[in-house]
Amino acid sequence: MMELKETIEMMQSEDYKERFKAEYHQLGIRVTKLRDFVDKYEKGELNFKPDCSITLLKGQIVPMCIYLDVLKERAKIEGIQLK
Repeated sequence: MMELKETIEMMQSEDYKERFKAEYHQLGIRVTKLRDFVDKYEKGELNFKPDCSITLLKGQIVPMCIYLDVLKERAKIEGIQLK
């Protein structure tokens, strides 16, 4: 998996397809990290008590995944290779 810092150059590209790929990868990274956080939260493995409920955090994942799916579909339509 890429790291956010690895998307900086893509985000600054003049080519909208490169910026699109950066957006897709950034969102994927954030979804993965949030899922990992929620998993640790559920298992009681965090070394602090989050202010947000686990329900709210899980609710945040849903629209993020929908947005990721929208980006995937748009990439197919526009011929953008995401890998």
